[in-house]
Amino acid sequence: MTSFWIACQGEELVQGDYLPGCWIPVVGADFDPAAAEPQISVGQSNLIIVTQSCDLANEKIQLAALCPVADLATWEQVNPDYGRRGFWESVRQGRREGLHMLSSFASADDGRNALVADFRQIFSLPLPYLRKHATTLASRWRLQSPYREHFSQSFARFFMRVGLPTAIPAFK
Repeated sequence: MTSFWIACQGEELVQGDYLPGCWIPVVGADFDPAAAEPQISVGQSNLIIVTQSCDLANEKIQLAALCPVADLATWEQVNPDYGRRGFWESVRQGRREGLHMLSSFASADDGRNALVADFRQIFSLPLPYLRKHATTLASRWRLQSPYREHFSQSFARFFMRVGLPTAIPAFK
């Protein structure tokens, strides 16, 4: 089976670039903007770029959008229900809102080491920071076509959902 990923280096960024160890702002639940000195901490996360490649290349943006990515074992530590029978298969089939499954870096055949992107969490980080971070990584991973387009389509579907107040009644 063809790999979803190709290795890359350098500061060029495209949609589908995996950037491990990015620093992100963390606003706590007790955040008080009225405080004399509001506190925002930082954490690290493995992220994947969701901003369109053309916007990155043509510098049409100052901040790129990224979402967190983790392997299945990490997800199951956060929420043990994710390990129940059939859950990951429903993610793979695209039936779980906000989650998108990607193959492992090593092999598309290695389902247990697959990765899951979480579109429900979006971080915006400055392009200069991301480019600098990318250059500090000796080698990194990039989704290749058509997996990048599939990823992009899944992201778009998540954000284009519309909830209607009423629906056409079911046919009986």
